[in-house]
Amino acid sequence: MPKGGEGGDRQGELAALRALSARIGSDPLLTQGAGGNTSLKTDGTLWVKASGTWLAHAADRDIMVPVEIAPLVEAVARADPAAEQARRFMVAGGSAPDLRPSIETSLHALLPQRVVLHVHCVDAIAFAVRTDCRAELEPRLNGLNWVLVPYARPGLPLALAVARHLERRPDVLVLANHGLIVAADTVEAAAALLHEVKVRLRTAARTAPEAAREKLPERAGGAGYRMPASDAAHAVATDTASTAIAGRGSLYPDHVVFLGPGSVIAQPGEDAAAVVARLGFAPAMMLFPGEGVLMRADATPGAEAMARCLADVTARIPADAPLCVLSEEEHAQLIGWDAEKYRQDLARKAAVTAGARAG
Repeated sequence: MPKGGEGGDRQGELAALRALSARIGSDPLLTQGAGGNTSLKTDGTLWVKASGTWLAHAADRDIMVPVEIAPLVEAVARADPAAEQARRFMVAGGSAPDLRPSIETSLHALLPQRVVLHVHCVDAIAFAVRTDCRAELEPRLNGLNWVLVPYARPGLPLALAVARHLERRPDVLVLANHGLIVAADTVEAAAALLHEVKVRLRTAARTAPEAAREKLPERAGGAGYRMPASDAAHAVATDTASTAIAGRGSLYPDHVVFLGPGSVIAQPGEDAAAVVARLGFAPAMMLFPGEGVLMRADATPGAEAMARCLADVTARIPADAPLCVLSEEEHAQLIGWDAEKYRQDLARKAAVTAGARAG
């Protein structure tokens, strides 16, 4: 890239966005694993996080890819399925040609603000999964230019859902059963707005009992399960209210993508082998009420991140809150989607590489 003038400004903005992205990605209460994405518009080009990459790595890895804005926005306006494949709109000769743009690229392109931050903030999700979400958010977000976007599958359907609100030029978008978007014209302003929204939505988490760390290995037996990477993940099983909430169904897309539909809860007296026998398959995660969580031995870092996310989200939802969970049809849309298969494949390859390095 050029060093001076406009090119230099672009470099500086991209550097600032990458630094902010890394901070966002390092906070599990804001984004988890490969979830979330950020972008910057400059000179007709959208620099957006690549699919399957982690925001946490933005400072030391080249995870931003360039996309032509105008033809992508036109494709979205036509509801052209090509808009689901943002790699078709990548700038020729751009950096990281082996990467493809984020699943959410069309959404980023549509928003008029130059900087867009999409996060899976657990405080926001705890409200976004409620049927009374709007009523709960109105007093908290009063004074901000915000909208609530009904659930739609990530990708083109979500971009079209967001497009219906663009006349208001919202700066804050709460995505039902999904997450949060903030947008501004500078990286600094976007960072400040994200902080403000996070503070406004902050909810105290219920305190959960400790996991039964001596008993869980016995539950795992020789069935190919192990303890989770994060002790925080156990809370969804040791807190009675969180377990009940998890048992009601899938709350947001990344849970389905990385952990499978719903939550598998062991029945009294079952160990991991008995759960697998009952289900006929080996789930990525199992909840043992009052004891804790077990992860399948080959669970990816993305699955681990979503296990903790589930604990963090459910701990912020009141036991009596009215919830809206994803339907079987919505599960099927996510599981059979090529874009999500790509993300899962990247996650598996990353896990294998990490294992080889550790060995």
